[in-house]
Amino acid sequence: MAKSAIEWTESTWNPITGCTKISPGCKHCYAERMSMRLKAMGQPNYVNGFHLTVHEHILEMPLRWKRPQTIFVNSMSDLFHESVSLESISNIFDVMARASHHRFQALTKRSKRLLELGPELPWPSNVWMGVSVENSDYLFRIDHLRQTDAWIKFVSFEPLLGPIHNLDLDGIDWVIVGGESGPKARPMDPDWVREIRDRCLSAKVPFFFKQWGGVIKKKNGRALDGRVWNQMPAEIQVLSSVTL
Repeated sequence: MAKSAIEWTESTWNPITGCTKISPGCKHCYAERMSMRLKAMGQPNYVNGFHLTVHEHILEMPLRWKRPQTIFVNSMSDLFHESVSLESISNIFDVMARASHHRFQALTKRSKRLLELGPELPWPSNVWMGVSVENSDYLFRIDHLRQTDAWIKFVSFEPLLGPIHNLDLDGIDWVIVGGESGPKARPMDPDWVREIRDRCLSAKVPFFFKQWGGVIKKKNGRALDGRVWNQMPAEIQVLSSVTL
């Protein structure tokens, strides 16, 4: 387990590390940069760098963490990568089901495989399933997610690289938006963020604004129109009372 600096979670658990790039949002992958840094530091779990690696020795670690917490699963990989076997995915789901005192958050860009394998997997209520969408070309990932049996379904628009018009949030329980950060970060138009926020407010879907991003993300902060948006699906809120 690692305590996480990601604003919408508490800890990370990486029984799988490494990935390959499949869409524009992957171009400046933070996990790739971090993996290579950890390899250079001699961290044993990253001896393979960013090549996909299954770590059986940490598979059952969440069962030993007694304090209930929110855990981001495979922050350094993609659970539904084509090189991850159904057996490995099923083993991870089994641990999440048995560690019912935690809340697990899984995020994928490989929504087609998520949809294909979904019927083979248990969907315990403590597992939140999400997809990443960087621009309107990848809205089909939301349609795939909608068809799964996940109890909580969420969308991460990070890095948001273009406008998302006419966003359909039917069946979606949570939305995260964030700009790209780090070297060569691509800019995010504030109006892209506002359009998604307003859609969430209209649909009564909790909205979480993670960051503006940029080369020095702390400098740009997290406030959107003078407010920090930290809404979570577990919160009971009367969203309709918020004035646009």
